[in-house]
Amino acid sequence: MNIPNIITLIRILLVPVVVWAIASNQMTVAFVTFVVAGVSDAIDGFLAKRFNMTTEIGALLDPVADKALLVSIYVTLGISGNIPLWLVILVVSRDVMIVGAVIISWLLGNPMPMKPLMVSKLNTVAQVSFAALILASLGFGFSAAPYAAVLMVCVTILTLLSVSFYLVEWARHMSAPAPLP
Repeated sequence: MNIPNIITLIRILLVPVVVWAIASNQMTVAFVTFVVAGVSDAIDGFLAKRFNMTTEIGALLDPVADKALLVSIYVTLGISGNIPLWLVILVVSRDVMIVGAVIISWLLGNPMPMKPLMVSKLNTVAQVSFAALILASLGFGFSAAPYAAVLMVCVTILTLLSVSFYLVEWARHMSAPAPLP
């Protein structure tokens, strides 16, 4: 355990705080907690790279923390009626499909190396921006339109592109001849 990994664990512990805040209609608390989690993500990444503190556990925990936070926020905002349920289903389904494909490839003895695609990085930026805008507008009482609509379209398109590209890569990987021992 090192400082970046501890920061990542703290970010994971912030997930239930954000969910509670949204479910309790404490949107300012939810927004501030989301921003703190985002800043902590940047700090742990910086520390890990700058001071050569990258670890295998950190490489696994960091994306788990990011996905747990985003998926939890989308689900809670959807259940509370603050974002459309179809968008929640799309965002969560993408992650489930990607994780499912990785697990299947692993179970079949053909593990797929995971490297984030550029479209997925853009998708994450769009998802984070949309969630932050919605939480900020609810927390500070301003209208997010038309920016929310534009970001929602971006999230939709980038989510569909991202899952499509990952599934194509997965199909290619799974259909390629096995490397010789």
